[in-house]
Formats: sequence, C-alpha cells, structure tokens
Amino acid sequence: MDLYTINYIKNNPIIHNYLREDPSWYKQLNRSSKNLKPLEELAKKHYKLTPQDRLESLSQSINIINNFLDVLK
Repeated sequence: MDLYTINYIKNNPIIHNYLREDPSWYKQLNRSSKNLKPLEELAKKHYKLTPQDRLESLSQSINIINNFLDVLK
C-alpha cells in the first residue's frame, strides 16, 4: 500500500473504522489505490452518512415533532 493511501486512511476515521469491520478491503487497497473512492462510498453507506440518509433522518425528526405537536393540541 502506498503512503498516500495509508495517510488517507489514518486521517479519515470513517474509512479507518470500516476497515476494522471489513478487513477484506486491505487486499484490494494493496493491489490498487483506485479502490479508495469505492471504499469511502461504501463506508458512508454503511454508517448512513450519505446526503440522502441525512435528509431521511431529518424528515423523520420533523415527523416526530409534528406528531408530538398534534398530541399537544
């Protein structure tokens, strides 16, 4: 694995934690550092940090608040 890839993993806690959960990615990263972006996207999907997941979480929070306000009326 090249130094750029190692530093990128160490500086990105999302990827670092995901690699600890799924170490099979080390093999792919050793072969090519081009696999770094797909790994990052997969880690974000796993931890639900994509923009779509954040919007979904926000809409659920708004629905909970609306339901609570309806109960108070």
